[in-house]
Amino acid sequence: MVHARSNGQEIHLFFRAIHHTNFIYFGRIEVIDVEVKAKYPSKFIFHLNEYYSDVTYNTVSEQWNRAQLLSVFNLYLKLPPGELNLTNEEIKKLAKLIGKSESSVAMKLNNFAFTDPYNKQNGIIGLEEGAGQVKPIWDEFLSNQEDLTYESERKLSEYQDKRIEESDSDVDFQVSDLKGDYIVRNVKTRINQNVFRKMILKTYASKCAISGINTPELLVAGHIIPWAENEKERLNPQNGICLSNLYDRAYEKGLICIDTDYKVLISRRLKATSHKEFYNDFFGRFEYKPIHLPRSYQPKKEFLEYRLNLFDR
Repeated sequence: MVHARSNGQEIHLFFRAIHHTNFIYFGRIEVIDVEVKAKYPSKFIFHLNEYYSDVTYNTVSEQWNRAQLLSVFNLYLKLPPGELNLTNEEIKKLAKLIGKSESSVAMKLNNFAFTDPYNKQNGIIGLEEGAGQVKPIWDEFLSNQEDLTYESERKLSEYQDKRIEESDSDVDFQVSDLKGDYIVRNVKTRINQNVFRKMILKTYASKCAISGINTPELLVAGHIIPWAENEKERLNPQNGICLSNLYDRAYEKGLICIDTDYKVLISRRLKATSHKEFYNDFFGRFEYKPIHLPRSYQPKKEFLEYRLNLFDR
């Protein structure tokens, strides 16, 4: 602005949303009001014609804050790879919630797909343009999965104007009898476990990797390395397998295992019951059969090896 000292004088506006980016010229505008301050930013109110108003809004709306990026990342963790497009109702719902266009949210989801380290390892391609903005989120997740996942759920609950323990109907627990830091730890653990379950169910298309049961209410996100034994890998989707309650319990108790060729093994303890009617129907017929592998985030062989070393063959 040059020599604009009073209302009605001609002003030409150049605007940029972020430092070090190019200015955009919006043409001649009109000053409506000015509040000049010495110690604080001065206030200018301009009149823009309809065209420039739309351009300004669209330019500003392309800027993303951390809360918005975390909310989209949260959704990325829960959506199947083939559903990162505008037809998805979850994308439409989130766009409205965080004040972004549906196309912008879909693009950011595909940016997360591009920077997803698993996708890079396996040649899966996302959207490169704009991916630099989301890479720090992925880097933070890889270094601190629990805190970043919990923060993403907390930001989402703030957009929904709910307490975090109320933000998801799948999380069923009471905190009224808990106190102090224990409430925070308990809520954080349950929220993160619920996110992990959603990640694993979407990865396995809501099917038990052993039996193929596809009723979500009967499915569990089983940990290969147990939750309590490796804090760093608790929320790593390659540390999870989707199993029905029966096979998850058998896996946790060491009655069955999965080898590094992704085949089902049966323990000596369980084989000792092979004369019983249930054995072949539920276990024997799966021995040495490969599990149903997902297209992405297949179980990490190092994690399977860890469990195998504890298995009583």
